[in-house]
Amino acid sequence: MKNLSIGMFDSGIGGLTVFKEVKKLLPKEHIVYIGDTARLPYGNKSPRTVTNYTLESAIFLLTKGIKILVIACNTSSALALHILQKKLPIPVLGVIDPAATEAVRLTRTKKIGVIGTKATVNSMAYQRAIKRLDPKIDVISQSCPLFVPLVEEGLEHDKIAHLVADKYLNRYKKTGCDVLVMGCTHYPILEGVIKKTMHKGISIINTGRETAKQVKQTLETKGILNEKGKGGCQYFVTDSPDTFREIGGRFLKEPITNIKFLKSLDYKDFLLSS
Repeated sequence: MKNLSIGMFDSGIGGLTVFKEVKKLLPKEHIVYIGDTARLPYGNKSPRTVTNYTLESAIFLLTKGIKILVIACNTSSALALHILQKKLPIPVLGVIDPAATEAVRLTRTKKIGVIGTKATVNSMAYQRAIKRLDPKIDVISQSCPLFVPLVEEGLEHDKIAHLVADKYLNRYKKTGCDVLVMGCTHYPILEGVIKKTMHKGISIINTGRETAKQVKQTLETKGILNEKGKGGCQYFVTDSPDTFREIGGRFLKEPITNIKFLKSLDYKDFLLSS
């Protein structure tokens, strides 16, 4: 069981920021990542559709021999996590609860900011997760729709990134928030810009970093942490492998080589070509 892989799923490329943190924290583990790039974005899909897509990817990953599944997608974590936890025979983790837990632990003012895509903010998933832990906390959410295209265009160090960040985040300077949750897996690429924009002393929560800690803790608790393995990575995408390789390489700051194209995610009939 220890030698089995960590399975990781996202609707596209953003989940690689979670992948990066898991790989950094658990270098001896083998990770299998799938990006459902043919069907993104998930944010404008119905809950039923998102759940079906997530389940299909999960079943595919099970065929690769995994011991834990990480849903590195905010939309899928919000809409499908509880269903997959019931259906799958292995531990299933999302990105929302680990980040919410750390935010609640760190706040002193009882005011937490959450930034994300419109779909994530409208789902109120982070607000519910935070208030389950402490109903007295005030959650101030802000959608930042331009952040994702900025990151995917490689403009995270450009002047425009600072201008957009200031426009979105300026409201937090007067709210009393002492913690800000980056509620989109693309946003850690902009962490430096976000820190410069926010007031000093605020804690920035990287969902990938907190999820990685949860993965390690879960593997340790289950007694299936691989402490002797060599580690490795394998990537699958359902569309545009060249785009995934280019942008993903920037996310990870290393080349992506072991990538395969899935012609179908129908779990009844996987058609795989390299």
